[in-house]
Amino acid sequence: MTTFIIRRLIQTLMTLVVMSLIVFVGIFAIGDPVKLLISPEANQMEREAVTHSLGLDRPLHVQYFSFLKGALKGDLGNSYIHNIPALKLIMKRLPATMELSLFAIFLAIVLGIPLGLLAGVSPESKTSGTIMVGSIFGFSLPTFWVGLMMVLIFSVSLGWLPASGRGSTVEIMGIPLSFMTLDGLRHLILPAFNLALFPMALVIRLTKAGVSEVLQQDYITLARAKGLSQARVMGVHVLKNTLIPIITVVGMQFGVLLAFAVVTETVFAWPGMGKLIIDSINMLDRPVVISYLLVTVVMFMGINFVVDILYSWLDPRVRLGERQI
Repeated sequence: MTTFIIRRLIQTLMTLVVMSLIVFVGIFAIGDPVKLLISPEANQMEREAVTHSLGLDRPLHVQYFSFLKGALKGDLGNSYIHNIPALKLIMKRLPATMELSLFAIFLAIVLGIPLGLLAGVSPESKTSGTIMVGSIFGFSLPTFWVGLMMVLIFSVSLGWLPASGRGSTVEIMGIPLSFMTLDGLRHLILPAFNLALFPMALVIRLTKAGVSEVLQQDYITLARAKGLSQARVMGVHVLKNTLIPIITVVGMQFGVLLAFAVVTETVFAWPGMGKLIIDSINMLDRPVVISYLLVTVVMFMGINFVVDILYSWLDPRVRLGERQI
């Protein structure tokens, strides 16, 4: 276990360094943010003054190593647009994106696993066919189109749910949460369900495939021969063995939701990191873009770590210290 943790920490640090370097070079090559920050009518002296104040007149390698030096102290630089620490700006928007992604992955699990179990137990039934066809729509329909249709139907036509915003929030330990209030929960349902469609479809298909495979194993036949009830066979023997690949995929999907909830947040005007990162890319706000990516990488690594721990718990044959990470 200790070996696993050390390897994962080294891997995380290496990934962070490589990612920051790629982004730094990429933004440097795209263009000059000073041109977007000041008026086109500004003279050359004013341009040079702004460039010098931002430290953009130094060579790229000097800028990068200066960034690394600050990063070691927890300082990822100030936003060019907002003139506040970029990490503070990201952390201010992170709770909204985190809440949306958690609720979406929760919906994907609580709806996807039971539907996958139902489809796997009776694979030839009409119910199974309907579930699997529905999962195909979850894969194929564009997220933005589904979001717009949901707004049109449930907000505009029926008036059941709000179309945008986060609604009322309650602060717990300084973190604003929407699901703790009825108004906030109503605002959360549509964007979370829209974001959950793809992982839900993936969970359904994985669960169905896993159940169909596990039901053919000898230990399932033995369990039934012992007189165990169908509920116990499915809940203890089938589900536990089916969850092993599902947990890995769900962990990865949660990371994907955190990083790429941009479309859903834009459609539903959800005040998360999505709108912030799009604006920062358009304005070449280098500190914010890099901070966003580094925070995302750290979260991905943390999710991978938790997934590996859960994997070893579900399958005792796995020993983290002996795995090749």
